Amino acid sequence: MRVDAEHLRGWIGRRETTEDRVDPWRLAAMSATLDRDDPAPRDGDPLPPLWHWMCFLPATRQSELGPDGHARRGGFLPPVELPRRMWAGGRLRFVQPLRVGEHVTRESTIADVSVKEGRAGTLVFVLVRHAISGEDGPAIEEEHDIVYRAAPAPGEASPPPRPARADAAWSRTVVPDDVLLFRYSALTFNGHRIHYDRRYVTEVEGYPGLIVHGPLMATLLLDLVRRNSAREVASFRFRALAPVFDTSPFHVRGAPGGAGAELWIAGADGGLRVEADAVLL
Repeated sequence: MRVDAEHLRGWIGRRETTEDRVDPWRLAAMSATLDRDDPAPRDGDPLPPLWHWMCFLPATRQSELGPDGHARRGGFLPPVELPRRMWAGGRLRFVQPLRVGEHVTRESTIADVSVKEGRAGTLVFVLVRHAISGEDGPAIEEEHDIVYRAAPAPGEASPPPRPARADAAWSRTVVPDDVLLFRYSALTFNGHRIHYDRRYVTEVEGYPGLIVHGPLMATLLLDLVRRNSAREVASFRFRALAPVFDTSPFHVRGAPGGAGAELWIAGADGGLRVEADAVLL
C-alpha cells in the first residue's frame, strides 16, 4: 500500500484540547484491576503515575468507529490507512500530581509524522505531545509514540526477541487473561479490537492471540516501582519492542539503577518485550 507522506505531514501542528475531572471511582477500579489493596480514594488524593490515561477519553459515536474499533482515520490523528496500529512507547515528566476531584485539561499537538521502510514493510510513526494541567497548573508533560504498519504477508514470521536481563531485584508474574484485558479496555474506553476480539485479532490482523495493551504494561512497570519503593516518580520512558499476547504469562521486572529504576517486561520465553526506566526522587 502506497503511503502519501506529504499528505500525512499536513497534520503536523494540529491541536486538540480536552477537559475532564479526576473521578474517584476510576481510581478504585484501576486499583482492583491491578490487584492492589488500596484504601478508597478521597478528594485530594494524588493520582498515581500513568493513571491519567483513564482521563480525556474520546467518546466516539458507534457509527464513527472504523473496522478495528478505533475512531475512523482522519480526525485529530492523521488518516494512516495501514491496518495495524500500536502504542509504541512514550516519555513523561511528572511536574506535580493530579488529584482526585479536580478539573484537569490536556492540550495535545501532532508534533511529527514520519514514514520509514523496514523489514516488515512501510511504517508510519506519529508523535503526539500532551501538556496536562490541574487546578494548580502544569502537572504532566508527555510524548506518545504511535506506529502504523501493514498486515503481515502470508507465512511471515516475526523475528525472535532478544533475551531479557536476568538480574531483577523486583519481579511480578502477570497472567493476561481475557478479563484483565477487558477491564483495562473498559477503564480507558479503548475499543481497539486487538485487545478483546480473538477472532478479529487472529483472522484479520494475523496475531496468535489477544494483545496486551502497551499502556497497561507501562502502568504495571510503574506499579512494580510503587510496590517496592516509596520514592516519587519524576520521569518515565518506555519502549515496546515486541507484542505480548494472552497466550502465556509475562514477567514485570525491575532493579534500582542510575537515577532511579531500570524496568523491563519479559515473555514466558525469556525474551525482552518492553524496556523502560524511571527517574525517582
